Amino acid sequence: MLSTLQELGADTTIRLGVPDSDLVEAFAREAGETGYDVIIDYLWGRPTEALLTAMTRSEISFEASGPRLVQVGNSAGPAISLTAAAVRSVGLTILGGGFPPLDVFMEALRQLMARAASGELQIATEEVPLAQTEEAWKREDNNGRRLVIRP
Repeated sequence: MLSTLQELGADTTIRLGVPDSDLVEAFAREAGETGYDVIIDYLWGRPTEALLTAMTRSEISFEASGPRLVQVGNSAGPAISLTAAAVRSVGLTILGGGFPPLDVFMEALRQLMARAASGELQIATEEVPLAQTEEAWKREDNNGRRLVIRP
C-alpha cells in the first residue's frame, strides 16, 4: 500500500506501526531543516502526538506563522496530549477541517463518480467467499486491496 502511494506521487511515506521513538525520528527526518508548512491530519491520536513531538523545539518561536495542522479525521484516536512547547516553539496553528458547502461536495462527488464510471478511478479488490471472511479480516496485510465479501 505504501509503495502505491509513492507511485502516485507521494514524496515519502512513514510506517506508523513502529515504537513511538522510531515514529518521532521518522517525522523529524522527513521534516528536514525546513520543517513542515501544512499538515493534513486524517489520523489524530498517537501519530499526531509523535509528529508534534518531532516538531517541538527547545526555543520559543517568534515567527508570524509556523506550520498549519489541518485536523480532518481521527481514525487513530479521538484525543491527543498537546504540550504548550509544541505550540510555542514552532508557531503551530491548528485548524479544524469542516465539511465543504453542499454544492462543492456534490460537484466533487459528481467528478468522482464520472471517473469511476469511465474506469479512470480503480480500487484494488480481492473477492473472498463469505465462509472465509473471518480469516481474511485477521490477515496482517491485504496488499492494499479492499475485501469484497461474496455469498
